[in-house]
Amino acid sequence: MNVYKFGGASVKDADSVKNVAKIVDGHSGDLVVVISAMGKITNLLETLIKAYFNKSEKKWEIFEEFKNYHLSIANQLFENNGTPKAVLSMFEELKAKLEKIPSFDYNYEYDQIICFGELVSTQIVSNYLNYIGMVNQWIDIRNCLRTNDLYRDASVDWELTESLMKNVFVFDNYKLYITQGFIGSNITNQTTSLGREGSDFTAAIIGNTLNAKGVSIWKDVPGVLSADPKKMEDTVKIDALSYREAVEMTHSGAQVIHPKTMKPLHNKEIPLYVKSFVDPVGTGTVIHDIDHKLDLPPIYILKENQVLITLSVRDFSIISIEDIDRVVNFLLENRIKVTLMQQSAIDLNLVLDAPEANLEEIFDQLKPYYTVLYNTNLMLVTIRHYTEEVLDKLVKEKDIYLEQHSRLTARMLVKQ
Repeated sequence: MNVYKFGGASVKDADSVKNVAKIVDGHSGDLVVVISAMGKITNLLETLIKAYFNKSEKKWEIFEEFKNYHLSIANQLFENNGTPKAVLSMFEELKAKLEKIPSFDYNYEYDQIICFGELVSTQIVSNYLNYIGMVNQWIDIRNCLRTNDLYRDASVDWELTESLMKNVFVFDNYKLYITQGFIGSNITNQTTSLGREGSDFTAAIIGNTLNAKGVSIWKDVPGVLSADPKKMEDTVKIDALSYREAVEMTHSGAQVIHPKTMKPLHNKEIPLYVKSFVDPVGTGTVIHDIDHKLDLPPIYILKENQVLITLSVRDFSIISIEDIDRVVNFLLENRIKVTLMQQSAIDLNLVLDAPEANLEEIFDQLKPYYTVLYNTNLMLVTIRHYTEEVLDKLVKEKDIYLEQHSRLTARMLVKQ
């Protein structure tokens, strides 16, 4: 049994869906296919969520855009047969949600609406595959991927999830299943999500619980590259990586794989393949257990839209363990994820993704203890397997706000 995961770019239009069908048809044996929301639909749904939560009538305009985008794809795929009833019922369900008054919990409302991207996309793909004779069963992953109730960043209940998944993906009457990435549900059947771009993680969860032979993530690149080809030239494809190297890369911000993907696969020594849906016969990259040192080129990871927060002790005393404890608890309570932390004598520097909310409001409760300063529009540059020559070339004529080196990794915060 294998698991395939297709992201939004691989199902962005009718031709892309047909291409996915060809790739899936080329697999022999039991297969679970995990599919994300189509194209940039998750971004569109985030604007819908904000409009809904703010009780703006603009929500209906955004809803129509969401609906028409999918109807256009369905009309091309199913021709004169019409849009499948299962897809139309999803639109009605979302419409009914939007007619209700929102609660006061934004994160909860986010998860109840964001899931429709994956639900609609998988219904379209599943129905299309059945339409062309590729028999499959559509699975609502929320019935078997169980989490806690930390909305927008839920943790998996592994024991319950494994038990439920083994009862759902049985491969008796069906050899092919289509399901969603990114979403799950808690014990009260409220929809939760695993964090932005979490479909890779879903594929790894399924692979782990079902003891898959392999998990393949299909991208618009030939494999894992030495840098994002959209941001840097002369990138090199990496044929093989260890689990550890992949974890280091994703933790630093490499977006080719979701950071949480590696642990469930490593725990059961399941290889992860990163392959191209543009060139399905290409070798791609394999990530697996490697017991020898790999000769890897410098790997560049550019994380944009970063903010540097500098907390300085007001009484000019040295940063203490109590200060670190206070700040860490503050970050946990406010669900703020830090990309990098660095301490000097009287300063504590935090690097994080630019938040949606106002920075002044977020850090207001720390002002009795610290002077709070911040810089915006920054980029965190991480170089794995760096050389001095690479560093000199990269930082030339750049203002460096913060710098950190270890044996294999150099990280610099520069103006974007």
